[in-house]
Amino acid sequence: MTKAEIKQRIEKLKKIINRHRYLYHVLDKEEISGAALDSLKHELYKLEQQFPELITPDSPTQRVGGESLKGFKKKQHEKPMLSLEDVFSEEELQNWQDYLKRLAPSAKDLEYFVELKIDGFAVTLIYENGFFKIGATRGDGKIGEEVTRNLKTIESIPLKLETGNLKLKIPARLEIRGEVYMEKKDFEKFNKQLVKKGEKPFANPRNLAAGSIRQLDSRLAASRPLKFLAYDIVTDMGLVKHSEEHRILPLLGFKADKGEICRDLSAVKDFWRRTAEKREILPYQIDGIVVNVNDNVLFDKLGVAGKSPRGARAFKFSPKQAATKVLEVKFQIGRTGAVTPVAVLEPIEIGGTVITRATLHNEDEIKRLGIKIGDTVIVERAGDVIPGIPKVLKELRVGGEKEVSFPKNCPVCSNRLAKQMGEVIWRCLNSDCPARKRENLYHFTSKKAFDIEGLGPKIIDKLTDENLTSSAADIFTLQPGDLVPFERFAEKSAKNLIEAIQKSKKISLAKFIFALGIRHIGEETAVDLANHFGGLSRLAKAGKEELEMISEVGPKMAASLYDWFRLKKNQKFIEELLAAGVKIENPSVIAGQQKLKGLTFVLTGTLESMTRSEAKSRIRLLGGNPVNSVSKQMSYLVSGLEPGSKYEEARRLGVRIISEKEFLEMLK
Repeated sequence: MTKAEIKQRIEKLKKIINRHRYLYHVLDKEEISGAALDSLKHELYKLEQQFPELITPDSPTQRVGGESLKGFKKKQHEKPMLSLEDVFSEEELQNWQDYLKRLAPSAKDLEYFVELKIDGFAVTLIYENGFFKIGATRGDGKIGEEVTRNLKTIESIPLKLETGNLKLKIPARLEIRGEVYMEKKDFEKFNKQLVKKGEKPFANPRNLAAGSIRQLDSRLAASRPLKFLAYDIVTDMGLVKHSEEHRILPLLGFKADKGEICRDLSAVKDFWRRTAEKREILPYQIDGIVVNVNDNVLFDKLGVAGKSPRGARAFKFSPKQAATKVLEVKFQIGRTGAVTPVAVLEPIEIGGTVITRATLHNEDEIKRLGIKIGDTVIVERAGDVIPGIPKVLKELRVGGEKEVSFPKNCPVCSNRLAKQMGEVIWRCLNSDCPARKRENLYHFTSKKAFDIEGLGPKIIDKLTDENLTSSAADIFTLQPGDLVPFERFAEKSAKNLIEAIQKSKKISLAKFIFALGIRHIGEETAVDLANHFGGLSRLAKAGKEELEMISEVGPKMAASLYDWFRLKKNQKFIEELLAAGVKIENPSVIAGQQKLKGLTFVLTGTLESMTRSEAKSRIRLLGGNPVNSVSKQMSYLVSGLEPGSKYEEARRLGVRIISEKEFLEMLK
């Protein structure tokens, strides 16, 4: 981008960030997630760092909160209530430390104090002669709202300081800062009560806490189960380290996070990982950790940059949403002929993974979103789900965006696209379409199917381009000499791939059925079919009525199966596979290994040793049943890194929760 374009981008970002910050911090409304807003702020911050001459006093990076609501007395902060600059990766954390060492070369070994970053509502408390005198919100960082009466209703805020156990002299005027929050269980209970009354529930505990403190009638605040967590002693008490403040706060009568002293960044990263693992079992919501330079003198010496203290950073958990730009829209043809529009994006990290593409699903979704090429969009990722685009930020348009034109003909074979009755998806109905044949090969060799190690899409593309494979059966007739002429294929790697192909010839009936790529037949249905029929020949001969008798097979599935096995070219394909040496293991062959039979499993979080799909396959292979929703009837919840809401639900229902290590022991 040119400097003029960057200036225009900065102005657009400032406008949209200020709007959403006003909605969130002043009106307690949320149109986009906090994570998505963070990514917009992060982009603005980086652009301003590149071009500091473009920083203006009205930039969101130069202010902290929203404006004061009318009806409250204004309170000027003696010391500004600053916000923290976010970092999202270990690399950014390292860059911050390098920056600190340049600012303070004498500080060779930096010590840090890390604590949980609770997702609450920041307030400051002033005590005079040991008694709670004034409480205020952050406001714009310099001037907040005086909300003393509401804060006095919170039991975890002491009306009088406990000083008996302290040897330190308590100043006559003492200022404490922290977060007002609501525990998750209390939030769920409160929302259920609102729904029963026919009222709109709150979006999250933070919004409810903020709304409660901003009530003009303190009786409403008193009726809500709010709590307070202290994190800072603003008044100078002669304490050398920030960690000492966290030791003293409980002695004064405040709840405070114990935190941890970290001698280096490696320990900080370890704390972050451990915190991510237990995130869902904490009673309150957190969105990361706070990393402070532990030396208070050095912290003060480092000073402030814009809205943030230089000596602290919020090390956020990987967001589930982020904002980026749409560079173009491509149209992919799947193995069933389905045309899927895919947005090509400016690379953005979400959930620890760099995302460059997101699905737009179909033509109707493009129209619903009103998306254009060049738009800034919110990209969302959840677990193993393909990233999607829930929202277009139309406010950031500059006029050069282009309409997305859905094709009338297949972009690969040029056949006219068709939309079948009752469907929203356009399809290429040409079964010989090169794109469909290629996608079928990808599917056939994938982990859920024949699982041929080393045979990925790139090599399949080469084999197809060189006319070495016209169908999947040709894969099993390949020899090392066929591969050696290819670029990057030495004799040894060619030999290894051929060995992997030969090894994959032995396959379970369920995986074989799935590999065939029959429309509407997924992995779980393939297992049901294999268990019901016990052999391929029985399945191939089954009529529609017999197929529909299987509980998980509906009329569409039955028709798709019946029609597929009646086509002569498909019958010939199976004969070619068997002639090439493919050996199908019927369920009876592995019946003795059904150690998980009768057990149901739900997976949550990220598994380190395998993907969720692989874990589900292993469960099914051993007779177990992987399901997607938590219930009292299920046997186990397998919890990986950063587990989701299913973890809390399983705890509430008393379901047994096991770690990935325990799960792997069960699979042995």
